[in-house]
Formats: sequence, structure tokens, C-alpha cells
Amino acid sequence: MLSIIKQSLFRRFRESETKLHELSYLFWECTTQCNLSCLHCGSDCSQNSLHNDMPAEDFLKALDTIKNPVPGFTVVFTGGEPLLRTDIEMCGREIRKRGMRWSMVTNGLLYTKERHVSLLNAGMGALTISLDGLQESHNWLRNRANSYLKTVDAIALAASSSRLNFDVVTCVNQRNIQELAKIRELLMGKKVKAWRLFTIIPIGRAVNHSELSLTDAQFVELMDFIAESRKSNTIDVKFSCEGFVGNYEPKVRDSSFFCRAGINIGSILIDGSISACPNIDSSFAQGNIYTDNFYETWETKFQPFRNRNWTKTGKCASCSNYKDCNGNGFHNWHGDKQQVLVCHNEKIMNGLKIKDNI
Repeated sequence: MLSIIKQSLFRRFRESETKLHELSYLFWECTTQCNLSCLHCGSDCSQNSLHNDMPAEDFLKALDTIKNPVPGFTVVFTGGEPLLRTDIEMCGREIRKRGMRWSMVTNGLLYTKERHVSLLNAGMGALTISLDGLQESHNWLRNRANSYLKTVDAIALAASSSRLNFDVVTCVNQRNIQELAKIRELLMGKKVKAWRLFTIIPIGRAVNHSELSLTDAQFVELMDFIAESRKSNTIDVKFSCEGFVGNYEPKVRDSSFFCRAGINIGSILIDGSISACPNIDSSFAQGNIYTDNFYETWETKFQPFRNRNWTKTGKCASCSNYKDCNGNGFHNWHGDKQQVLVCHNEKIMNGLKIKDNI
């Protein structure tokens, strides 16, 4: 009975947040150049990107349309690989001048001690580094032989700073799922305090690599691993915000599933497109900073994000969990959008049946 009341209250909270739609996180796809060629890249970034880096002044002009940012408003530098830009520190200082925070997502290859100090001095408050397995698994996914050692060095460096809100993210796939316990030990040894785990949606390059997607049984295995890991206070382990996971919700997250794309999270992409999370299908772009006022667009558009009734199609149309799932994570709707790409709760139901029959 208590869980039913809690879920009802959370639905009301989600409705209120959607109505307010206060922008609190803004992803800036500042480059699509990358020093890696990862097998799972949703943006299909490369060293030979078709797009030039967005000029800092263009982004800052769009940022300045936000006249009264909410407390804690944060710009997240993403890519591609942001550290390929030489002006990240200058951009960060400009953001801080505006009373805003900034953070970054990086693969860690260029994260040296000198850059670490430089970024902190420019006001970087949070950082995420990706580690996708032990040496062989990580190098395979990242498609580069020496990426693991450099990434581990970067993780140790970032974790050494007490003023930095730092976490590690791991893409769990068929090659590394049996390594999770050892990865946890590695991160704990490096004094990492927070670890987020996510799975692959078949978009971008991942469409061509079926071994990146967990089987239903493996997905349940992942849920059980996270649930068990969260019983200890040694490291904060959680499942990412990618989708609704049914009865595992209170076991793998701090709060119930809520896809905040277009609700509190926006993005400015490399070509100026205004959207939400960078991996969302490009057809959902709501405007462009080169032709539209960014904040006016945030306030007056984004209807597909804030009223998701259009997702009641395919298997979602008659789903009893729809009130809590709302069509799952927004990046699960690509292509013709007639069917959600991945239903996490369905994978759990199927995986539990397999587990019970073993």
C-alpha cells in the first residue's frame, strides 16, 4: 500500500516538473571530432568530422538568452571529445562569469595532470569519464589499443580532487558483463565514489554490433548486480536514467524513473539544433540557435517532450505500466517511431522467466 501511495505522489511530482519545465541542464555538443572511434557511438563521431567545432561566441550568445537561470544551472560540455578543443577553459570561465556551472563528459585520453589543474582553475565543477570494461573489453569497445591505460590514469587523477563532483560511467555489454565485480574493485581502489551503469540502445554505430546489446537474462543479471552493490556504502552504484525497470526501480536508483529530456534537460548540437539529450533522434529538433531565440524556443516549443501521449503506440499502447514509464527513455524513439526500440521492463519480465526455468 505504501509503495502505491509513493508512486502516486511521484506521478504528481513528475506532472508538476513537466508543467514548470525549468531548464537546469544544457548539453553543448561543442565538437563532433573525436580521438576514438567507439563501436557504440550514437553520434557517429570521428577524427574527420563533417562539422567544424561550434564557435564559442555562437554558443555564448544562445546561452545569454537565458536571463534568469535556475540555481545550479549547469552547462555540460560533450562531443565528440571536448578536450580536443583548446578553448574549453576560456568557455568555462565565460560560463562561470554568467553565474552558471559547467561540467564535462570525456573519454579521458587527453586528461593529463596539467589539463586537470587547468580545468579546475577554470571552474569545472563536475566530470564524467567512461570506462567500459577491463583492458581487453574496454580497448575493443573504444577501438583503440592503448585507451584503457590512459583512461584508468585519468580516473585516478580526477578521483584525487575532493572539490570535483566526479563519476565513472560504464556501457554494459555482452563482453564486459562478467567483469563488473572486478571493475567495481578497480574503481574502489582508485577512490571513485560514484559509478553509473547503462546499456546500449541500437542507434548510431551500435546498430551494426549485436553483441553490444544484453540478452534479457543478462539484463536481469545487471539489475541484480546493481541492487546487490547498492547494499554497500563503499561506492554509489546506480542504473542510468535510460528506461523504466519495473520492480527493480527502488533497488537500482535513488528515485523513480523520470526521463527529463525536454523537461529539465536541453541541448545545443553541433549544427545549432535545439533539442534535449544529444542522442535523441534529430527529427525532434525544436529549432536552431542561428535562426531562433534559444530560450524562447525552450519555453514555447518542446511539446513532444512534455506531452508524450504520442508514444502510446505499438507495445506501449496497452501497457499497464505506461503511467510510470511514459514510453520509456526518449532516445528509444528513432526511425518511424511506431514502436519503442527497447522496453527495459519487458526485458526484465522475459529474463526473470528464463531465470526461473534454469
